[in-house]
Amino acid sequence: MSPTTIDEQVALLMQGTEYGDDSLRAAMAAELKQRLAEAQRAGRPLRVYCGFDPRTSDLHLGHTVPMRKLRQFQELGHEVIFLIGRFTSLIGDPSDKDKLRPQLTPEETAHNAETYARQAFKILDPEATQVEYNDTWLSKLDFAALIRLASNFTLQQFLTRDNFRKRWEDGDAIYLHETFYTLMQAYDAYSLRADVQVGGTDQLFNIVTAARKLMEFMGEPPNIGVILGLLPGTDGVVKMSKSLGNHIPLNTTPEDMYGKVMSIPDAAMGAYFRLVTRLTPTEIAAIEKGLADGRFHPRDVKMQLGREIVAIYHGEDHAGPAEQAFRQVFQEQGVPETMDRYRLATGQTLIDVLVASGLAGTRSEARRLVEQRGVRLDEQVLDDAALVLAPKGEAVLRAGKRKFVRLIPGG
Repeated sequence: MSPTTIDEQVALLMQGTEYGDDSLRAAMAAELKQRLAEAQRAGRPLRVYCGFDPRTSDLHLGHTVPMRKLRQFQELGHEVIFLIGRFTSLIGDPSDKDKLRPQLTPEETAHNAETYARQAFKILDPEATQVEYNDTWLSKLDFAALIRLASNFTLQQFLTRDNFRKRWEDGDAIYLHETFYTLMQAYDAYSLRADVQVGGTDQLFNIVTAARKLMEFMGEPPNIGVILGLLPGTDGVVKMSKSLGNHIPLNTTPEDMYGKVMSIPDAAMGAYFRLVTRLTPTEIAAIEKGLADGRFHPRDVKMQLGREIVAIYHGEDHAGPAEQAFRQVFQEQGVPETMDRYRLATGQTLIDVLVASGLAGTRSEARRLVEQRGVRLDEQVLDDAALVLAPKGEAVLRAGKRKFVRLIPGG
């Protein structure tokens, strides 16, 4: 059921938020309620945006968390701006890093931006989404303007942030241009005259401190920060990351996506429901109450979660078959009827085949799978990454719990 009252709207829009401080969360919720009421009286929508730096073209479920929040605003009739950081991505946000980010070229950011937009429209309504690029205004700032913006902040504010403080204490370099990122993001909010800015907890300083302060300095009402928790990876603990191998790619198959969702710990289900599904706070509360009092089995709830996520990215008609494939492979201990085929070349080692067949993304990931005894040839565990594969006939190579490939001996 769609929220109708302003209080219900605030509950939905604040779902999944984290500020690290209850009083700050309450203040942002109160401001949001007031701004919604003012907009309703004036008969206008709120201007809501989130900035996305296209530093990669390989997106995963964690990247979609702020997109899902934008969609909620969109469904309530508000104006949503999808900001592509063609200019900020040339520097790279240091907020969640304890080392210098590599700088991208304009060509790299342009290529990645196209991918971001395509993936975003799996969630956002493309007809109701305003796409902007921040080089439109940031590239026009001169040195005098930059000095004026920088006069609002102190070096101490930056050095008290965890990532910069750690580098300072470790004796690692902190480059001056890294502090410009915060100024540029704050100027984005001012340029868009945003009522609301959506971002993750790693953006708390940039949004709630810097952007609000700069907007007031420039004579505009401060934006309201909707700060979202970071989606844990399939390990249920660490932030979802491709480099850690705990991610759920958007460009994977329905079966693989469903299987990866089913691998998350039970304790992480609440975060997934709140951050990446279409369910309302009332519906999620009912699920969690059912789990707590034993009416719902965690496995059944997780299967509901898997169907929901697959339906979002692949369509409702793929959710059922993906679940059936999971049941066959993992609950009935079977092997999929269909799988990719890979023809072996003479002399290929196990690690070569894992990477070349797509069962592992990198050689380090392949080696880790082998060391963890997660690779089987038919029913035999393979524990030597340098083993030359030469089966006498067709055989099934399995990596982890969800990936299979049928090996065909070379000619």
